[in-house]
Amino acid sequence: MHHETLPVEPAAVQGRPSRQSSSRPYPVDGAAARRRQLRLLAVLFAVYLALLVWVVLWKLEAPHVGRGGLRPVKLIPFVAAGTDAASDPFEVAANLMLFLPFGAYLRWLAPSCSWWGATALAAAASLLLESAQFALAIGSFDITDVIVNALGGLTGFALASVLSWRARRTRAERGGRRGGSLASAVRWCAVGTCAALLAVGAFVASPVHLVRPDTGPLVAPTQER
Repeated sequence: MHHETLPVEPAAVQGRPSRQSSSRPYPVDGAAARRRQLRLLAVLFAVYLALLVWVVLWKLEAPHVGRGGLRPVKLIPFVAAGTDAASDPFEVAANLMLFLPFGAYLRWLAPSCSWWGATALAAAASLLLESAQFALAIGSFDITDVIVNALGGLTGFALASVLSWRARRTRAERGGRRGGSLASAVRWCAVGTCAALLAVGAFVASPVHLVRPDTGPLVAPTQER
């Protein structure tokens, strides 16, 4: 008599864990890991924004409101115009560097954001800070800063795109799984934020001040009269 042999289903299909799966547990879900990385990246971005506001508005001094008469406006970029001097190259470079992380964070937190969108957001953030300086009478409204900050955001966005591409390519060559570019971004941002916090702490503890002596909380009582 001919007996028909039934196929035997694998242990994993029958609901029983196979020997391989029991000895090697499945790794953490990639989507959950990505959400954790994005949350950490958002926290780092918030820390960066707080430092950016403190640096741009109050130059790492105690927050204050200036006197109403100190509201200069410069609408011609880079060159000297009227009583306004030409833009200081060191200040231009510093403004560019300040907004590099802004564009990088946009690239990693909002991958669908385009280069012109990142530039527009950086320009809007800079315009908001310049307007706040004017409203609080703690600095000048300089269109040069808006242009340079927007360029800094665009440059940071481009650099982050290149770094993400290199990270994905390196992991692909090594046979790594996807998602490595975001993990690398979190590491880079964490290192950069810690370095910035240490630099800010060192500056605050030092006797150096960037606020002019006739403005802010450092003004002498005799100068206020």
